[in-house]
Amino acid sequence: MKLPASVQIKEVGPRDGLQNEEKIVAVQDKVQWINALSQTGLTYIEVSSFVHPKWIPALADAADVFHRIRRKPGVMYTALVPNQRGLERALAADVDEVNIFLSASETHSQKNINKSISEALQTVKEVTTQSLIVGKKVRGYVSTVFGCPYEGRVELSAVERLCEELLASGVYEISLGDTIGVANPMQVESVLTHLLKHFPASAFAMHFHNTYGMALSNILTSLQAGITVFDSSCGGLGGCPYAPGASGNVATNDVVHMLHQMGIKTNINENKLFEASRFIADTLQIKLPSQVYQAGKPKTISR
Repeated sequence: MKLPASVQIKEVGPRDGLQNEEKIVAVQDKVQWINALSQTGLTYIEVSSFVHPKWIPALADAADVFHRIRRKPGVMYTALVPNQRGLERALAADVDEVNIFLSASETHSQKNINKSISEALQTVKEVTTQSLIVGKKVRGYVSTVFGCPYEGRVELSAVERLCEELLASGVYEISLGDTIGVANPMQVESVLTHLLKHFPASAFAMHFHNTYGMALSNILTSLQAGITVFDSSCGGLGGCPYAPGASGNVATNDVVHMLHQMGIKTNINENKLFEASRFIADTLQIKLPSQVYQAGKPKTISR
């Protein structure tokens, strides 16, 4: 089995994890959680989103959170940015990197942001251009790559066109999203086989949800295809408010544990990650879906 020696985990819990929770977490608790995540060895944390507060009230405090977190050298603190106004707010909060997003399905795009894909692409290009001018790197999300809650199957040609447009505009990395968690390993292999004929593996990250329990299997398939960057959420928090049926993101705890057991480096301390997970579980008063978290502090078995 051909596998990479190391992998980068991009933590999306503070944004993608909290956006779908009914309970709104207080600013001081968000700050404490993000500060705890900063001590785990993670090098990338998506802190929040600068969408209009009426769309995602749980993240209305994005600027306040950015101003209050304790930034650790070597860690990128990023945010999702939907448009020019969001970019202005993000830059005022001194985000390290700008994250933009598009949907690969027309209906999801309309439900999510009230724009067609072509309209959304124009906005994304404007945000990307302005971000690059002021020296901020831009990362892109493409949602519903593996299936849409409204349209079902999504054409690979549509995904390919979006990837081509985003990379040409200056986006350095595209996170391919399994927004509702319907992907399976054979489909992941098929999608990556197609895309990697046209683009380098370094252009992609994978963003899996664990709705049907296949996220780790899909990550293994992606690893074998040469992908070395994965999005995940502390404890398995998450979901999309505009994608019915979307459950949590794959848990950072489970991904890191699997990788470590396979001898793949992440530089993430599993015990510190456990403590960060316990903090947010206690704060939200919920049971986290992460299997590794539920099992207690992780145990490493020598091979």
